[in-house]
Amino acid sequence: MSPRISIARLRSSSADFRARLHELLAFESTQDESIQTTVRGIIRRVRSEGDAAVLDLTRQFDGLSAERMADLEIPRAEAEAAFLGLAPAQRSALEAAAARIREFHEHQKAESWFIQDAHGNRLGQRISALDRAGLYVPGGKAAYPSSVLMNAVPAKVAGVPEVVMVVPTPRGERNPLVLAAAHLAGVDRMFAIGGAQAVAALAYGTETIPAVDKITGPGNAYVAEAKRQVFGKVGIDMIAGPSEILIIADGTTPADWVAMDLFSQAEHDELAQSILLCPNAQYLDAVEEAIQRLLPEMPRAAVIRASLEGRGALIQVESLEQACEIANDIAAEHLEISTQDPQRWADRIRHAGALFLGRYASESIGDYCAGPNHVLPTMRSARFSSALGVYDFQKRTSIVDISAQGSAVLSPVARDLAFGEGLQAHALAADLRLRGE
Repeated sequence: MSPRISIARLRSSSADFRARLHELLAFESTQDESIQTTVRGIIRRVRSEGDAAVLDLTRQFDGLSAERMADLEIPRAEAEAAFLGLAPAQRSALEAAAARIREFHEHQKAESWFIQDAHGNRLGQRISALDRAGLYVPGGKAAYPSSVLMNAVPAKVAGVPEVVMVVPTPRGERNPLVLAAAHLAGVDRMFAIGGAQAVAALAYGTETIPAVDKITGPGNAYVAEAKRQVFGKVGIDMIAGPSEILIIADGTTPADWVAMDLFSQAEHDELAQSILLCPNAQYLDAVEEAIQRLLPEMPRAAVIRASLEGRGALIQVESLEQACEIANDIAAEHLEISTQDPQRWADRIRHAGALFLGRYASESIGDYCAGPNHVLPTMRSARFSSALGVYDFQKRTSIVDISAQGSAVLSPVARDLAFGEGLQAHALAADLRLRGE
């Protein structure tokens, strides 16, 4: 018989509640020095040695021997064959998810706009897609075809001409669902490489792998650190931390449902975080009983146990109003509001990566097929950051078209401000237009 799981029980009325909560939430997002040093060396090698470094590092870390880069490039025909080879139900599910994700993200497309002022100046903003995007797909502990869709579909909706995917294939095992998702999403080139070397190759390019403008997609600590180090050379989506779920419940949702929702994030990783807020102590008891009863049935029970015992909590709050205040402080990646009239409480939430409203809105649906993106801010970054979207693959260029009349009005303003800043060349450049010289 499995030992009982020990999950923290907190009360918001306790004097030390805030301290205990922040201790529970604490996660050191910066990587340790050894990871930083290792990644720095990998990036340096890829920059100087190109394909040769990628081949050697792939042999070293993935146990995958290849004599040439052509052996690591996955043909598009292989991805198409993987898609066609799926079981009908699986293929239909993948197509349904892709269609919903595409439909949702179509609404995010920004359009160029222009205005003309009273002096005949034409001003505006031109929206254009990135030339090339790089997509990192994890391939270590599990395979994530959903991650392919959530990254590649918005890029294609934005109009990115070329999406390059990298995915580690330890010992050469290529996941057919990942390849099928890449085919369905329209990924242009695919390489069986991972880790910091894949990020470096995307950022700087090699003889075979083209340099991209932006890298998106989650990975392990080495991937996250590599993205941090190449930022500035290329854009990145975010530095993702462990997955998080926060549930606000009023006790009306079956306890088994809520327990399984807590499991759904805990099974990702031992460092994932699952927290429940509820004013009803008896309901918290029922959820804890469900956790004890259901955990032994889980294939990833060991991971779930480590996650819940290390960073999970069942918290009794004074009210749902207070639960919302705490939720805004936590700013979780996923926030389920499993209550009656969930919109009432959603209106009080300012900080969350994504909101799931009502007892039927499981976070699992959001992960796979609701439509909104599942690449979300973690570690309280929802206070200033947003879900991945089409806007991440578009850039804005300001358009400044000044008429002669407009110059007569605006040049004196620019001249006087430039002189005030001590930038004489700026001032004279404007003044020359006034004098017609």
